Amino acid sequence: MKYRDIISEMTREEKASLMSGKDFWQTMDIERLGIPSIFLADGPHGIRKQAEAADHLGLNESIPATCFPTAATVANSWNEKLAMQMGVHLGKEAVDQKVNVLLGPGINMKRSPLAGRNFEYFSEDPYLAGKLAAGMIKGIQSQGISACVKHFAVNNQEERRMSIDTIVDERTLREIYLTAFEIAVKEGETKAVMSAYNMLNGEYTNENLHLMKEILRDEWHYDGVVVTDWGGSNDRVAGLIAGNELEMPTAAGETNQEIVTAIERGKIKEDVLDQCVDRLLDLIFTTEEAFNQEPKMVDKTAHHQMAQLVAEESIILLKNEANILPLQQDKKVAIIGDFAKETRYQGAGSSIVNPTFLDHPLDLLEEPELNSIGYEQGFDRYGKRSARKINKACALAKQADVVLLYIGLDEVTEAEGLDRQSMEIPANQIELLDALYEVNSNIVVVLSCGAAVEMPWITKVKGLVHAYLSGQAGAKAVQRIITGAVNPSGKLAETYPLQYEDTPAYHQFPGKEVSVEYREGPYIGYRYYDRADDVDVLFPFGYGLSYTTFAYSDMQLSKDGVTLNITNTGKVAGKEVVQLYVGCQSRAIFRPEKELKGFTKVALNAGETKKVTIRFDDKTFRYFNVKTNQWEIESADYKIMIGAASDDIRLEDTIFVEGTEAPLPYNKDTLPTYYSGKANQVSVEEFEALLGHKVPNPKWDRTKPLDYNDTIAQCQYAKGRFARFVFRLIKFSHKLLWKLGKRDTANLIMMSVYHMPFRGYARMTGGVINMPMVDGVLMIVNGHFFKGVRHVLRERKKLVKLNKDKGEFSTSKTGEGEVL
Repeated sequence: MKYRDIISEMTREEKASLMSGKDFWQTMDIERLGIPSIFLADGPHGIRKQAEAADHLGLNESIPATCFPTAATVANSWNEKLAMQMGVHLGKEAVDQKVNVLLGPGINMKRSPLAGRNFEYFSEDPYLAGKLAAGMIKGIQSQGISACVKHFAVNNQEERRMSIDTIVDERTLREIYLTAFEIAVKEGETKAVMSAYNMLNGEYTNENLHLMKEILRDEWHYDGVVVTDWGGSNDRVAGLIAGNELEMPTAAGETNQEIVTAIERGKIKEDVLDQCVDRLLDLIFTTEEAFNQEPKMVDKTAHHQMAQLVAEESIILLKNEANILPLQQDKKVAIIGDFAKETRYQGAGSSIVNPTFLDHPLDLLEEPELNSIGYEQGFDRYGKRSARKINKACALAKQADVVLLYIGLDEVTEAEGLDRQSMEIPANQIELLDALYEVNSNIVVVLSCGAAVEMPWITKVKGLVHAYLSGQAGAKAVQRIITGAVNPSGKLAETYPLQYEDTPAYHQFPGKEVSVEYREGPYIGYRYYDRADDVDVLFPFGYGLSYTTFAYSDMQLSKDGVTLNITNTGKVAGKEVVQLYVGCQSRAIFRPEKELKGFTKVALNAGETKKVTIRFDDKTFRYFNVKTNQWEIESADYKIMIGAASDDIRLEDTIFVEGTEAPLPYNKDTLPTYYSGKANQVSVEEFEALLGHKVPNPKWDRTKPLDYNDTIAQCQYAKGRFARFVFRLIKFSHKLLWKLGKRDTANLIMMSVYHMPFRGYARMTGGVINMPMVDGVLMIVNGHFFKGVRHVLRERKKLVKLNKDKGEFSTSKTGEGEVL
């Protein structure tokens, strides 16, 4: 151990105290041994360090920080170096605000377009997500502090996220849901990993020995810290055994005592605790060194410009009929849409950033590049219909050569803790678009949202610029793209289906009660659409237009990789993302038609040609074999494809690769759907054949008493009348608040009350409620009202007395027990 000497001087209680937070954002300190507290702060795309009362939901305002584009946006840049540069800027701001651990990036896969936190995640592809995350982590940690990659693992829905059991087969787990984390750990060398709330195949992730020890520690050789998601600890001792060092936020000493008791009773050896303490001390001491340097003032203007640069490379041109873009200066432009006045630039929840500056499209109208004739709101942001607003917008549109229409999803639709209900843009925005089309067909849409949406209206627009959630400088970046000052170079990091029903997880998302089954296996995103011949998509993975054109030629293939020439055949400079896909030609093992295995972004002047090299790596030909329980290579011909998008392959060749000659892992006859690739309606029997065991009952047992991991939502089945009344009251309150327009509050009820497991009220309240009090609440819920109330009051009284005694002790003692 690195800090054996310090650990040897610590009492068992002191060691246990380090395993839980001091408060909502800080770790515990031990002053007598020179062990300081360190600060952890949300920050996938900007620092959220709260100056006032702490919360985890984004309610209380934080210290101003640069709001960079969200991960869903950055992914569209396909630029590892740019992600690293953004990480450097994040790291500098973290140091400036005395933040030791920045809680990001988030790299969970986009299994379904409706997952509420998709705006915080990079891609549907693990290779792309992992590479961009590794770049960002390197940038953050170059400043001496730590990144914290999250949420480990298979955290792909928000509904019941703190207790849902994710059922996934081992191969899909490894190839799809863990590969990005593997890259982040091995290449990014992240110092911290955040465990997910959910269960994985029957065990909570931070207690899952297969995930935490066998894979993360033993296979990937990770020696950093694992921290729970806030309130995500179920069994503290089981988590410690699995190597989960830090529980956040504070449990006011309750779980520390559980650790001490477990050691005293021989349930765990003290060496397990010592190893965890050693890893946490390393994180504490190494990140504290970042603050020993001469402080440097953050140049807020320069960081704002960096946010703009990231946005400019990440915004995507999806449609440009008749070259309506870039807009010519002599064209009269009508600016329409509520998002033009109040820009939509980030998601909601724990990642919300208080920006240092904030550009709005209307603020930029006075600049000469855009010949604006005026602005109309056109629609209400939160869906209320208004014929008056539409009529005024149409009157303005009649006077214009081009209509620039800003539409998208609002802030309460894309939020942590809630999944979206549909892939549709609000109806009042589409009504506006339809009306505008009748008076002026030259419409350019600027779309702002953090995930895929349906676009049945796309035939009525000539131009479509997808800004995603492009941060505080996004409005300026969009303007520079639509006026031609910047040539768009973003490419989609996710597939856009024609309709939600076409998505591979449609029948299995979200899990509503006990579990969610990943029956589609490895066929997510383009991996599914490539094999499902009868399912067309709106925009394929990797797609994006430019104001110039590119030609691919002279492909040369070797055992080490591929080289080719790429030429800018247009009249303006531009950047192209060259994408490498690999497809195994054997059918002995079911696989996608092709998988992304490399990419690079190339800047080219008009007429310029460059030679591009993309090297193969250890992930190019591998698959996970469930019989040998390790990565193998199949002896076969492999098609090597170079494309401008997943469905736009420009060059291809074939190479034979000698494999590892592992035994075949599957009986083909039992898995016909997986071998066909049309895996959107897999039977439970076939899924169980893939898993190798029965799936758990996905429904709640309505007959059993509710316990710690049940939720308020389940109180509809509770034996206690009071609990059933509370359930109906919460449902009514949510519906009423939503109708009154108080949607943030309505969402908060669903996230922090309705879907919160009962144990969460102890884990998330910083010691205000403890587990014995939760026991009393459960007595009430299960039909013992008066007994439960007495128990809650009795335990609350004990807790208050205990806290009072602790306070008196801490203020009356110092050093070796000397009285002040």
